[in-house]
Amino acid sequence: MLKRVAIYFKENKPRTAEGVSRLIREFCKRGIRIYLHHNGFAFDSCGGKEPFERFTDLGGLKELPELVLSVGGDGTFLETMLKVRDFGIPIAGLNTGRMGFLANIPEDEIEHSIDLLHRGEYQVVERSLLEIRKPADIFDPGDSTALNEVTIQKADASMITIHVHVDDTYLNTYWADGLIVSTATGSTAYNLSVGGPILSPEDESLIISPISPHNLTIRPIVISGESKLRMIVEGRSNEYVATCDFRSKKLPFTEEIIISRSAEKLKTVMLKGLDFYSTLRNRLMWGADRRN
Repeated sequence: MLKRVAIYFKENKPRTAEGVSRLIREFCKRGIRIYLHHNGFAFDSCGGKEPFERFTDLGGLKELPELVLSVGGDGTFLETMLKVRDFGIPIAGLNTGRMGFLANIPEDEIEHSIDLLHRGEYQVVERSLLEIRKPADIFDPGDSTALNEVTIQKADASMITIHVHVDDTYLNTYWADGLIVSTATGSTAYNLSVGGPILSPEDESLIISPISPHNLTIRPIVISGESKLRMIVEGRSNEYVATCDFRSKKLPFTEEIIISRSAEKLKTVMLKGLDFYSTLRNRLMWGADRRN
């Protein structure tokens, strides 16, 4: 039975606040201890007192939660990942955003979902992470890890040239607006929008997908998750943009980039009766007749 849970959210939006309030009420009813990420919102009391302990860092808690709830959209889920990945705590996501492939618990099923979480009726899915190995720590230390994707993109209007090596074997030179290196989790994110393939979450493969390539014969490719990617970027200006999920930084063309799968994995929650394929079908409206 679930005893301790942490709730993380970042958006100061009424819809998000209402989602957090409902979670607090439902957890409180079941006697589950609540840790709430520090935020300016005030929430209703439970039994005449504030039913939660606020925190800024999970490492500062006397007792770690057994589960973390991310409230918001997939962007909030990605930020939550950075805060919990080192603790090995599973993450579930309440969707108060839009698409919600990661935050896949719908708002209208909060009570039922918490019953399932409380009873332990869920599956833990371990998801691969990407890591920028070089340049080291181009973002804050430890933040060069991505759940969705790492991208190389042009910094101005001109296309860039990206020479890609897989395990020191030359793969291709891409003349394009950029390149996406995606995990299976990220296959339904940016990768999907450029026509890349969809992989199931437990797949450890990597996807390389070009962004608006000049040569139309260039297509996305799926490679082994054990691969190490080395990229050398050239262009007419002086720099390019490297992104790691929601973080970005400009780098000079003299700086090559090396990407590989992280040794760590992220634990995520899939509730009983809710699977990846049903989420995929519902979010992308597969089989729906728009004429009706």
